Amino acid sequence: MNFEIIGKMTNIEPIAVGNSIRDLARLRRVYGEGRWRKLKGIARIRLSNGRIRLAELH
Repeated sequence: MNFEIIGKMTNIEPIAVGNSIRDLARLRRVYGEGRWRKLKGIARIRLSNGRIRLAELH
């Protein structure tokens, strides 16, 4: 389902860092070296049907 993030994300926290990210090789190849982190947070989103929901995004 498609959605649009409305407003700011809150409660952002890391869920994976460095080698524990499964797609790390592709990220480094495409975007270069860096301190890669996978994050999650809470945000309001607008779904494709127009409804607005609070969702956890990864």
